[in-house]
Amino acid sequence: MVSRIPEVLLRHRIMIEPYLGDGAYGPRYGAPVPAVPALVSPAVRMVRAPDGREVTSSAQVIAAPDLDCPPGSRVTLPDGRTATALSITRHTAPGLPVPSCAEVMCE
Repeated sequence: MVSRIPEVLLRHRIMIEPYLGDGAYGPRYGAPVPAVPALVSPAVRMVRAPDGREVTSSAQVIAAPDLDCPPGSRVTLPDGRTATALSITRHTAPGLPVPSCAEVMCE
């Protein structure tokens, strides 16, 4: 049985700067995590942001299920573009032979 998405399928590398919250001088980010294995799709989709707004996502990222990328995190995509994580969804299917993964929608 497959418990998590195989790394061989995650052909891209991204960098994540986890969002820590707002400080006196604006958003605060954690230390950059380079070379995170991921599968990036430049698909344009409408998604709901954490505050309830409908926004356009310009990239979808699939990664390991334990990915640390809260909404608001900075994500540097393989093409060098920096995007903001809008939402993260963890897909699991206990007992089924399908891999668990995290899906991040980026603005």
